[in-house]
Amino acid sequence: MSSNAPLVLVSNRGPVTYQEDGSVKRGTGGLVTALTGLASHRDAIWIASAMTEADTKVARDNGGRPFEVEAPEGGTFRVRFVESDPEAYDGFYNIIANPMLWFIQHYLWDQSNAPDIRTHEVIAFDDGYQRVNADLASAVVEEIEGQSEPVVMVHDYHLYGLPAMVREARPDVFLHHFVHIPWTQPDAWRVLPTRIRNDIYEGVLANDIVGFHTRSYQRNFLQCCRDLMDLEVDFKDGVVQCGDREVWVRAYPLPIDYEATRGVARRPRVREFEERVLRRRREYSILRVDRADLSKNVLRGFTAFDIFLEQHPEYAERITFTAQLMPSRTDVPEYAEYLEKIEALVAVVNHRHGTPDWMPIDLKLRDDLDEAVASYKHYDVMMVNAMFDGMNLVAKEGPLVNERNGVSILSENTGAHEELGEFALSVNPFDVQELADAIYDALTMSPESRARRARGLEEIVTSRDPGDWIDEQIADIRAKAGTPAGH
Repeated sequence: MSSNAPLVLVSNRGPVTYQEDGSVKRGTGGLVTALTGLASHRDAIWIASAMTEADTKVARDNGGRPFEVEAPEGGTFRVRFVESDPEAYDGFYNIIANPMLWFIQHYLWDQSNAPDIRTHEVIAFDDGYQRVNADLASAVVEEIEGQSEPVVMVHDYHLYGLPAMVREARPDVFLHHFVHIPWTQPDAWRVLPTRIRNDIYEGVLANDIVGFHTRSYQRNFLQCCRDLMDLEVDFKDGVVQCGDREVWVRAYPLPIDYEATRGVARRPRVREFEERVLRRRREYSILRVDRADLSKNVLRGFTAFDIFLEQHPEYAERITFTAQLMPSRTDVPEYAEYLEKIEALVAVVNHRHGTPDWMPIDLKLRDDLDEAVASYKHYDVMMVNAMFDGMNLVAKEGPLVNERNGVSILSENTGAHEELGEFALSVNPFDVQELADAIYDALTMSPESRARRARGLEEIVTSRDPGDWIDEQIADIRAKAGTPAGH
């Protein structure tokens, strides 16, 4: 791996999106947070889909070539936006990537009812998903032209088709693919028609290294390669044998940028929100900060709180459950419906337990980092009860800035649980009585126990930063690029 050639990163979302008024907004999601560190770590060109009409205009103004952009949160990036046909992009994103792949990879399909796969979905895969992958792949091939031993880092479930396309054009390329969401067990993938499933697996297996957040996803992927693709797999060393190529399968748990998060906690605007939080605070505070995503299990969290209030009436008027939820994918019918269910359940719980001057659940439907961090500082209990979650960075951010030795309730099905489980209260996300009991246990825990757990969480969260995450991956790229069997 030559260090003078720029690294090429490719993902669906870029580090920024341009707004109609010409302003620049930071890209959303954990992936952007992770890659921001990578792009500033070394010379990199970041290739991503144009998300807005303004992105498309900027891409055209720059002749489709990379250009420099200053991100609102700091940092300069070289970005190349790729424009796809709007209809193809719609099929790629709204039919295949979300919901199809996202649902498969979070065990979200209610299989007795959905999905029904018809010609419509097959066309969306061929003319949408694969076409957008091809658009991004040709941009990648253009950027690595003339480079010897180019290195391309591919990100997430939107781009499973891309590695095989790049590999075909440039057999000498080194491809590393990091998947930011869970990898499910073989049966979950049987929802897909065999040809589509094979295309996806052949795409992913065109990489030299495939990375996941946890050892459990790594194991699931290896099992899928064995059971669905009939390939030879070494579970101990994490290797899939693909013809004469070896694919390394690795776990790289994503850390947070703890210095940056602490920096946010010191912002004046966070202080202003804190004053509001403290003015409205009751004796105890429960917090959740999430996207309003089906996988986050928001409804069961509120149901557990309802059960807790019923079983422990002594907490009436003494506790508030603040939920800051960012509306997500509201154009997907399942998500719009989910948000309605959340609002309806909150109304029921507040009506059932509330009094004229006390509302048990304070629901905020907005995305405001400063407001979330102000709440992080003052919770007694933080609830992360996702059904399945690739990592969950909230589980790492909250304990880092919390000032009250708050207790974390953490679903055993989050990627973060593999690292943090020992110092959290572990819950089965489907067991609402266990969740209700965990709330009570957290509120009645001894100060010594709270302090010990809070210290343990903070030590783990500050033991690695995104720079380490990137270094681990680059070290593996160097190691594998140096092994002749790898190519």
